[in-house]
Amino acid sequence: MTRLESAQLSKQKRRRIILIRILMFMVAVAVIAYFFPREGKFRYQFQESKPWKYGLLTAAFTFPVYKTDDVVKRERDSALSDFKPYFSLNRSLLPHQKKLMRNALSATQDAGLNRAYTDYLDKALTRVYETGMISPADQENILSDNGGYLRLIDQNIGKMRRADSLYTVKSAYEYIINNAPSNLSKNKLKSLNINTYLVENIVYDEKTTERIRAELLGALSLTSGMVQVGERIVDRGEIIDSETYNILRSLKIVYEQRSGSVQQQSWAILGEVILISSLFAFLFLFLYLFRYNTFVRLKLLFFILMIMTGMAILTALNAKFRIFSIYIIPFAIVPIIIRTFFDSRTALFTHLITVMICSFMASFPFEFILLQITVGMTAIYSLKDLTQRSQLMQSSILILLTYILIYLGYALIQEGTWSKINWNMFLYFLINGLLLLFAYLLIYMFEKTFGFVSHVTLVELSNINSPFLRKFSEECPGTFHHSLQVSNLAAEASMRVNANTQLIRTAALYHDIGKMENPVFFTENQTGINPHDKLKAEQSAHIIIDHVERGAQMARKLGLPRQIIDFIYMHHGRSKAKYFYNSYKNQYPDSEINEEDFMYPGPNPATKETAILMMADSVEAASRSLNEYTEESITNLVQKIINGQIQEGLYNQAPITLRDIETIKQLFIEKLKTYYHTRISYPELNREEVEKKE
Repeated sequence: MTRLESAQLSKQKRRRIILIRILMFMVAVAVIAYFFPREGKFRYQFQESKPWKYGLLTAAFTFPVYKTDDVVKRERDSALSDFKPYFSLNRSLLPHQKKLMRNALSATQDAGLNRAYTDYLDKALTRVYETGMISPADQENILSDNGGYLRLIDQNIGKMRRADSLYTVKSAYEYIINNAPSNLSKNKLKSLNINTYLVENIVYDEKTTERIRAELLGALSLTSGMVQVGERIVDRGEIIDSETYNILRSLKIVYEQRSGSVQQQSWAILGEVILISSLFAFLFLFLYLFRYNTFVRLKLLFFILMIMTGMAILTALNAKFRIFSIYIIPFAIVPIIIRTFFDSRTALFTHLITVMICSFMASFPFEFILLQITVGMTAIYSLKDLTQRSQLMQSSILILLTYILIYLGYALIQEGTWSKINWNMFLYFLINGLLLLFAYLLIYMFEKTFGFVSHVTLVELSNINSPFLRKFSEECPGTFHHSLQVSNLAAEASMRVNANTQLIRTAALYHDIGKMENPVFFTENQTGINPHDKLKAEQSAHIIIDHVERGAQMARKLGLPRQIIDFIYMHHGRSKAKYFYNSYKNQYPDSEINEEDFMYPGPNPATKETAILMMADSVEAASRSLNEYTEESITNLVQKIINGQIQEGLYNQAPITLRDIETIKQLFIEKLKTYYHTRISYPELNREEVEKKE
């Protein structure tokens, strides 16, 4: 591929990525705008028995005063108290069933006996059909819910009847059998399949029932008066009594109905799109300017938008259907999850944007924003590093206390007294705190879905008492000790250069697990016998290099996160197995060498953390070969190894600066001096002087 073709391909890729981001932006905005509550927003907030916080309010138009739901319900219940369901009596079934009965009995051999039975059954069927047969379920419902009465429509005339005065198929059959004349055999009657001729002829008349019910309810008035245009409603500081509250409630209903026209809805939707787009634009701008690595990774950007959009949809659905108080929704779960996988600033900014979007669906926007921003900051402060499950419990308690304190302060400012505080809010806050405990489950789900790795997982993986690490320490004691030393060195270095300490600490414990396949081929596990003495240099190099791929395979079987596997591949990068490479060159100085036979598969470190691990691994391993541990020898070793790696270009792809590398060098020198206890040599006593004194 030519340089021009490569540039064109790169340009096309950038365009595609930009288009995907724009599409993600538009989809997020469209989804939230779609779920936004559509009713017009009444700009006043009010509560019964609370003071009116605004100026004088007069009616801008004439509107009815609607009865409260309780009043309407009582009037409806009263109107329907004597209402009974309507059923229809079907008389057309009787002639047909009689004809079936006669035809069946005439087919028998004993005609005389059949005539007696025929006459009786004719009269009995006439009685039960004229009385009426109803289904057992309808009969039971009427007896339990309607006082036992129904209205039976017979020949267009509705008559009140008790349900227990009607037959069911079962009771009609029993009546026919039990009331037969003495000259008729009951056993003979039972053998005539009388059930065949018994069919329910009273059925529920839903259409008539609903029509009559609607007429009764339609006669009721839903209003209790009118407020004329210009009429005074309430003034600042006045306590809102039940009558004023109902007038305000009616004004709100009418206002929202009037603002629900198609034209006004269109403008409202446009406003929502502008608002949401602007807030998301601020988020994108923040990520682009201050968190570029997050901005360029589509998976991370999608995850943040998904969390924000999901919370907005949940809030919108709750606002639309009035399922529960908005304060039950655990908004603090947004900064908790974002902080777990990203950083504090990203978590705070994401939370702020989410809260501002959702505040337009809250009844008291200012109160909502005040509470949610403060609890979001509390969540971030209390979970600087989520490493234990107990931290979520502590954070939930702190968030609950923050809710209570901020709400108390705000309520006392608004009300000026304890007696008017809404104590139900504290129950909402408690439920909110309990729901926050599910954040741990969500974090686990997002880890598995998006391939993230949280501090909790890293801490669990770094437990050296876990079965795998215990097995590692038993089978490869030297390598395990080396890994511990590398972990300590790399963790200290990461703290100095602001890298992910827990990630590098955990990864260092696993970076050499591939050596478990052939532990005796690595010097730190040898006890005098070196199997490489019997192998060619290229064979030995292959065995040593192979521990990288074997370690990655082992990590995948263990289900380790992708980030840990990256460390395994990158801790040697594309460097050479120099001992065997140099040995081969010394042994065969004139032969051509295939450098790939002595080169690790790589790739080179691509993050600051993998670069630090490569330095720590190389320095710690090499330090074991020193003949003496002095400040000079340790300094020379550290400088030689890391400078050599720089010259080989092993850190060219890692976002680490020369200043960071110099800081890490100095730290390694200090730590190695401490590990190996460098100190001045003690002078020996002159032997002759000792003998003279003896």
